[in-house]
Amino acid sequence: MADAKVIPFDDDRSRSGGASRPARRRPGAGGPGSGRGDGSAAPVSALPGAQVPEGAEGGQEPRRDADGSPAGGWERRIASGLAFLRRRVTGDYDVDEFGYDEELTDQVLMSLLRPLADKYFRVEVKGIENIPSDGGALIVANHSGTLPLDGLMLQVAVHDHHPADRHLRLLAADLVFHLPVVNELARKAGHTLACAEDAQRLLETGEIVGVMPEGFKGIGKPFGERYKLQRFGRGGFVSTALRAGAPIVPCSIVGAEEIYPMIGNAKTLARLLGIPYFPITPTFPWLGPLGALPLPTKWTIQFGEPIPTDGYPPEAAEDPMLMFNLTDQVREQIQHTLYKLLVQRRSVFF
Repeated sequence: MADAKVIPFDDDRSRSGGASRPARRRPGAGGPGSGRGDGSAAPVSALPGAQVPEGAEGGQEPRRDADGSPAGGWERRIASGLAFLRRRVTGDYDVDEFGYDEELTDQVLMSLLRPLADKYFRVEVKGIENIPSDGGALIVANHSGTLPLDGLMLQVAVHDHHPADRHLRLLAADLVFHLPVVNELARKAGHTLACAEDAQRLLETGEIVGVMPEGFKGIGKPFGERYKLQRFGRGGFVSTALRAGAPIVPCSIVGAEEIYPMIGNAKTLARLLGIPYFPITPTFPWLGPLGALPLPTKWTIQFGEPIPTDGYPPEAAEDPMLMFNLTDQVREQIQHTLYKLLVQRRSVFF
């Protein structure tokens, strides 16, 4: 099998499809020889075996498949799927220097996550216009939910709702890249190690980068502390944004806290397994694999107004007081928005 080609990180290939061909008017309609004495156009009859275009024969709808899509839609999907498989088998696809596979992410991974976001959690996205249409930006969000589904839903929200079709590159903990299978999928989906060097390179090449500074402290906190932000580390994400001159976009996620209400932590078992915590919820581990299903809560993801960093001098990234102030500003904005969204929501599930 051929190896996948590695492309420069700033490759900006067009993903737009071909434009549809406009319908052409039938020459001579309504003119001489049309067979109508009043000058109006004669009815147009389809040739035997030809498809009737939309609007012909008294405005009848065109033929559609059983699922409501235009006739022939399934054939196009099958052909597209076979072409995709052929490229995967022959290695005729591109990945960047971080291992990001845009085609696989768009056609497979997002297709698998989208029903979870749209139908199961019914994610409502607000403030998507606060993410710039071009250039780098750092999205800073709260982290919760026992399992990191909030990061995946955040990625779907940016991918599907931004008018410029932007992609989110998440910074993940090193544990993610030590897990079999998960490691490869994370790389293919555009995730990279949560370190300043990788984050800065992504920002400087114009990517949207996502970080959740609470880390395991946020995702593994008990249910009684839900929606109370934990410490945001040492402000390393602010330093990275200052060096790259990228704006910081605060993001608040409501709904993830309740998918796995963590009422206990088996610390001894967690140490034996080498994981930060072993959650105990009302359904897990009591119901076995069934208890691992998340509760179908209603989610809201809101992006706040960006905080610019390009006006600071280069040495600002080394100023601990400035980093502390900006970190606190981002944290307070996220916390305030969380409280606001909690007051506005009708219930956890609707």
